[in-house]
Amino acid sequence: MDFSFPKNERIKSKKLMEAIFTEGKNLNNFPLKLIYLPSDFDDDTQFKVAVVAPKRNFKKAVDRNRIKRLMREAYRLNKGVIFNNSERDFALVFLYLGKEMPDFQLMESKMTGLLEKFLKKIANEEAV
Repeated sequence: MDFSFPKNERIKSKKLMEAIFTEGKNLNNFPLKLIYLPSDFDDDTQFKVAVVAPKRNFKKAVDRNRIKRLMREAYRLNKGVIFNNSERDFALVFLYLGKEMPDFQLMESKMTGLLEKFLKKIANEEAV
């Protein structure tokens, strides 16, 4: 399993982002929220990911960028969990809902819990 997070695994399309926020389904593991949407991508990527830190809660760009860096790193280290256990393609958006600056241990534990919830949810959807 490659632990990189290349550009082709990032969401860059405004249309896709709008579709995720309007039609996507939610999962929560406070302070993280996952919005996901089954999609078909032209390139060979299985998942496309975006991370969001709200300007409402963190006025300084430095703080928002740090939170996004922590989320990307936690995802990058744990993405093997979902890559090895899913056959479908998904677009994922991770939102940070907390009001305090997190540390990496909290972010990684919440990210692993959220990814496991996601796997259980899509396994139940595919079984039905």
